[in-house]
Amino acid sequence: MHIEPGVVDGAKIVLSYATAAAAGGLTLKMSWDTIRNDGGAAALGLRSVFTTLLVFCFFEVFPHHAVGVSEVHLILGSTLYLLFGGGPAAIGLALGLLVQGVAFAPFDLPQYGMNVTTLLVPLYAMSLIAKRIIPAGTAYKDVSYSQALALSTSYQGGIVMWVGFWALYGHGFGAENLSQIAAFGAAYMLVIIVEPVADLGVLALAKTFSGLRGSPAVTGRLYAQAA
Repeated sequence: MHIEPGVVDGAKIVLSYATAAAAGGLTLKMSWDTIRNDGGAAALGLRSVFTTLLVFCFFEVFPHHAVGVSEVHLILGSTLYLLFGGGPAAIGLALGLLVQGVAFAPFDLPQYGMNVTTLLVPLYAMSLIAKRIIPAGTAYKDVSYSQALALSTSYQGGIVMWVGFWALYGHGFGAENLSQIAAFGAAYMLVIIVEPVADLGVLALAKTFSGLRGSPAVTGRLYAQAA
């Protein structure tokens, strides 16, 4: 979902600074929830290290291809959320994207505000959906395929919507731009086929390695019911 250079430029890029600031506020809220209800500041820091390393690998190591107005990546946002919780997932997405840009893709840094908004706002929306569709009596390790699919669909769909917004904001409603947006959306939504399977595979491993129960390395909700 890296927005291609030139999709939004000039004075228009200022909007991305405002949306990134709002996304930062959502990250602070999710992080505070982790500190208050899910292990404290030390757990937030530890999990954020893990998520940052994982996100860096997702962007730099996993296969990715430019399609239309952006790149298609396997981000596994719902997997990060179910394993580590909202705050660490948000911090990892923001820092992993930044490290990847600084180290390997400095040409992406002007688009950082757009890209981080595109990652974090759908994550926050997905966290709200998770609270509605996963009963308080269900540990994350026991989520169903339909629940994992709903989370993945909401997250990936949110990314596609934000990429479409940036492309329309930058280049308008011309036929070529609309075609490129459609091509990106079609390619990106294929990720929905993969991500729920990845979620359930990772959660199956969590069931097998139950020694992580109570560990600050993962969200407490992975093994326990909601308080």
